[in-house]
Amino acid sequence: MKKEILEFYQKTSSYTDLGAYQDFAKNLPDDIDQLCLLQRMQIIHPFAFRDKEIRNKKNCFWGDMTKVPITRLEYEDDIFPTAQSIIAELLRKDPGYHVKREAKNKVHVTCRGQAILLASILKAKGIPARVRSGFAEYILSNGIYYDHWITEYYDKSVDRWKLVDPDEHCPDHEINFDLNDIPYNQFLFGAYAYLGIRQNQYQPENIFYSSEPPTLGLKASLRCLFFDFHSLMNHEIIFLHLPKYIQDKNFVLSEEEYQELDSLAHLMLDPDKNLNKLQEIWKNTTKFRILSGALN
Repeated sequence: MKKEILEFYQKTSSYTDLGAYQDFAKNLPDDIDQLCLLQRMQIIHPFAFRDKEIRNKKNCFWGDMTKVPITRLEYEDDIFPTAQSIIAELLRKDPGYHVKREAKNKVHVTCRGQAILLASILKAKGIPARVRSGFAEYILSNGIYYDHWITEYYDKSVDRWKLVDPDEHCPDHEINFDLNDIPYNQFLFGAYAYLGIRQNQYQPENIFYSSEPPTLGLKASLRCLFFDFHSLMNHEIIFLHLPKYIQDKNFVLSEEEYQELDSLAHLMLDPDKNLNKLQEIWKNTTKFRILSGALN
């Protein structure tokens, strides 16, 4: 692997820089499985918090859910959009970053929060890491690819990238592969999903983005195409952020615009080989970076 590529992914963004918590992160376990399990016990996924049956349980995977105030937001991603803010809130509630954290002291963030938190900790340890966005069929194993974010890090001991999913480190979730070294054919990156839809390789109803109402097919793949592109550029935008020109057109683009995205997606199929070209697009195609959001 080229030195400049690894150095690029050791850099942090405003989302992954830990600031004053850098030394805290360095002292967390180096073993990736221990690190993911520990991190998983700090966070309640919003899907669990919004489930009334789980909310009424005193003894479940997340702890005593009855002690979590009902006034808490189901989704706290927009309150804690950065890894630093997640750690700050966790330590504010309980200075012990441990597996026995009470449910009321956990934060409610999605797989994106898990992915940026793990990437930030690995970067603090000097390990090249990048957040990836796409779709995973293994979440429910029902033939549907659900939008998902995971972390990719460079394991120098074997001289290759590894995919790891901290969000799925749950003892009751049986998956027939190693979540610390996910086979690349088990995760559908945004570019693969987008090109697959464009080339009729996937049925639109099988590519699912969990918005309200759900977004399917090409619209869903466009979201993750840009989430992944920004993440590959060390800019791990939140769910509310998408290129404004796409939002303004309500995801209905001209064929020329789709072909422009085809070219971007093809480069993203091999981001290491094409990193310089992707960086040129990042620098020169500003419409990919002018984002809409809640206030824009």
